[in-house]
Amino acid sequence: MKKLFIYLLILLPLAGSSQQRNGELVDLTHSFSQESLYWVTAKQFKLEEVAKGETEKGYYYSANNFETAEHGGTHIDAPIHFAAGGQSTDEIPLENLIGDAVKIDVSDKALKDPDYLISIADLKDWEAVNGEIATGSIVLFQTGFGKYYPDAKKYLGTEERGPDAVAKLHFPGLSAEAASWLIENRKIKAVGIDTASIDYGQSTDFAAHVALMTQNVPAFENVANLDRLPAKGFRVIALPMKIKDGSGGPLRIIAIK
Repeated sequence: MKKLFIYLLILLPLAGSSQQRNGELVDLTHSFSQESLYWVTAKQFKLEEVAKGETEKGYYYSANNFETAEHGGTHIDAPIHFAAGGQSTDEIPLENLIGDAVKIDVSDKALKDPDYLISIADLKDWEAVNGEIATGSIVLFQTGFGKYYPDAKKYLGTEERGPDAVAKLHFPGLSAEAASWLIENRKIKAVGIDTASIDYGQSTDFAAHVALMTQNVPAFENVANLDRLPAKGFRVIALPMKIKDGSGGPLRIIAIK
């Protein structure tokens, strides 16, 4: 815990600028608004204006209410989302949300096949060029679909919403085999992807979620700006809203490269 505190003290001065001597900050978060994309059965983001303008006493005042489902926009899936007894959003150790990261770019394949499943072969191909994924890494997957956000038709495969829309979802994801390989062989601590789910759109058993979350590995979904990151040599800080007993929640995620 002492090491984490020291690490955060080192990082905090970076927060004031997008370009710093110690590295460039890259915001990996889509802004929350009425355009934010949510799972097709989830309540969408709503911002309600409470006050905006000059008061009777002469000072300016602005305030809003907002409501949202846990799983939409750039957000975290806590392990309890798909694992009984898994960590809830407030229980995920900070150590699992901050650390060295790698980016695996499969966009050349995924943009040609919206149902593409990231495979163990993709992981090994990346390692053949970049070296072995270090133990305890955060692994981000770039499918290229981030460029479509927030166009629901291109990003999700459908503009429809509701239970019947689930079968019409088409976007790439991580195979269960690759998820298990990363856990067993590389001991990763978190994953992220530039699509609506770590599982591909046509999944009916959410096997990648199950493989990850039964091992208390959280997932970051709808991650932005992965095209601005190198394959390796950067750090990630992913801090969700700390919702007690939450299965997920809005996420502010950044990279330092």
